[in-house]
Amino acid sequence: MSETIRVAVIDDHPLFREGVTRSLSEIDGFEVIAEGGSKDDALRIAQNLRPDIILIDISMPGGGLNAIGPILEASPSQKIIMLTVSEANDDVTGALKAGAKGYVLKGVGSRALADIIRTVADGDGYVAPTLSAKLLHNPSEPSNVDAIAALTAREHEVLKLVATGLSNKEVARKLDLHEKTIKHHMTQVMAKLDVNNRTEAAMVFRDAIDRRPIRD
Repeated sequence: MSETIRVAVIDDHPLFREGVTRSLSEIDGFEVIAEGGSKDDALRIAQNLRPDIILIDISMPGGGLNAIGPILEASPSQKIIMLTVSEANDDVTGALKAGAKGYVLKGVGSRALADIIRTVADGDGYVAPTLSAKLLHNPSEPSNVDAIAALTAREHEVLKLVATGLSNKEVARKLDLHEKTIKHHMTQVMAKLDVNNRTEAAMVFRDAIDRRPIRD
């Protein structure tokens, strides 16, 4: 990926869409290459322009959640961030399971949004902390405590830090390891926990702690 992150903004409210576009355009390292207002727009832009990141609202013609599957089927490496007002558990879990890499609420500031986009562009996932907390108190699936217990000491150490919100790069610095080593450990962790991304792994870990404390 180039130094400049190419972004597409899909939202059916023109004023909000223009605001996001203007804010990102004023921050170094970002270029908004396309805008749209529907599921069909999202599919067309993803296929024709291949942006690094697509920001997609949920409530729009065709449904934002319905756009995730077709986009990833055509381009599995496409990174999608949901940017929405919806705090519903079903929407959050549905987006993550469909393959979205981030879930952000519309009240976020422009600088914070830019940081989140950078995080996802670097290969990490992101869910608004308030939503992660809600999911933990209202889990849609039972936690896999046995799978957590089956992690190696190093995998447990890495996952514990990831669950605090650190990126792979930050975990690597903290443990004095290479970032690619952290990514390898997280790949193993996600396979053992049977989850799709590091955000889901972190939620499983926190849920396990909430249900039955794990020894350090």
